[in-house]
Amino acid sequence: MKILIVAETDGSRVSEKTLPAIAFAQKIAPNDFHILAVGSSLQNLELLTGYGAQTVWVADDPRLAKPLAERYAPVIAHLARQIGADLIASTTTTFSRDTLARAAGLLDAPMLSDITALESLNGTLIARRPIYSANLIGTFEVEGTPVVLTVRGPAWGKPEPKEGASPIQNAELPAEIPTRSEWLSLQGSSGGRPDLTQARVVVSGGRPLKDPQTFEKYIGGLADVLGGAVGATRAAVDAGIAPNELQVGQTGKTVAPELYIAVAISGSVQHLAGMKDSRVIVAINIDPEAPIFQVADYGLVADLYEVVPQLIEELKNARG
Repeated sequence: MKILIVAETDGSRVSEKTLPAIAFAQKIAPNDFHILAVGSSLQNLELLTGYGAQTVWVADDPRLAKPLAERYAPVIAHLARQIGADLIASTTTTFSRDTLARAAGLLDAPMLSDITALESLNGTLIARRPIYSANLIGTFEVEGTPVVLTVRGPAWGKPEPKEGASPIQNAELPAEIPTRSEWLSLQGSSGGRPDLTQARVVVSGGRPLKDPQTFEKYIGGLADVLGGAVGATRAAVDAGIAPNELQVGQTGKTVAPELYIAVAISGSVQHLAGMKDSRVIVAINIDPEAPIFQVADYGLVADLYEVVPQLIEELKNARG
C-alpha cells in the first residue's frame, strides 16, 4: 500500500498539524509513504524530512501562494496519479476537509473523514471513525482505489523520528491550475496565543461568561497565565461571546491537550466530542450535577467569578 500524505500549509509555511498524518502513514505503510507540500517559496520543510518518507515532494508556484482548494486539489490529484498512491491522507482540519474533498472528486475516489483506525481484511479496507457526537465508533468498508482520508489527530499522535533525511524533490505541476477563485483575506484571532489544536493547555468557557469582555478577562486571563490557548462552547459562540474559530466540539475543533480546563461548561455531548481525549480535564462549574463532572479528572463546584481570579493570582505568584 502506497500512501501520499498531504502536508498542511498556509501557502508559505508547513504546519505541525501535518504530524498526526505522518504518524498514521508510519503505522499503515512505514516503508512506502510520500509527503506532498504545496505552496510558494515554502519554509519549514525540514519538519517533514525526518520521519522516513520515501520522498518529500514540493509543488512550488506563485499561483499556489494561498491555500485555495480549487488550485491545490489538481496538484494533489496529479501527483497521486503519478506515484500510484493507494491512499491520500491528511490530518483532519478545515484545510484538509476543504482541499482533500475536492481532490477526491477529481480522482473519482471515495473519502472518509476523522479516521481513528484502518486495517485491510481480505483485500478490503476497514476504517473506523467516531459517529453520533463521538458516542459510538462506526466501522466502514471502503471500496475503490485510491481512497482519500482525513485522520483524527489525537488518535494517531506524533510520528517517530527516523535516522537520515528524506529526499526533497520538485513535484510536476498539472497542465492547468484553475485560477477562478481568488484569495481575499483571512480573519482570525490575534494576541500571540498558541494554536488551539496544538496547544498543551486549553482553557474553555461557556455561555455564563455573559459578554466578550468578561470572556476575555476570565478565560483569556487564565489561559495567558498558563501559556495556553482559549476555547469556547457553541453556545458561547452563538451568543456572540467568543469568535467562531475558538469553538470546540462536534461542529468546531477537536483538541487533545495535556490539560483542558472547562469553565462554566455543562458538558453537552457535542462539546465532549471535541475534547474528551484530553489527558487531564479540570471542570469548574457552579452546578454539582453538570455532566462535565462525569468526564473530569478534577472538579471544583464553585462560582467562576470567585475562583478564576484566585487561580490567576496564585499562578502569577507561583511564577514569581
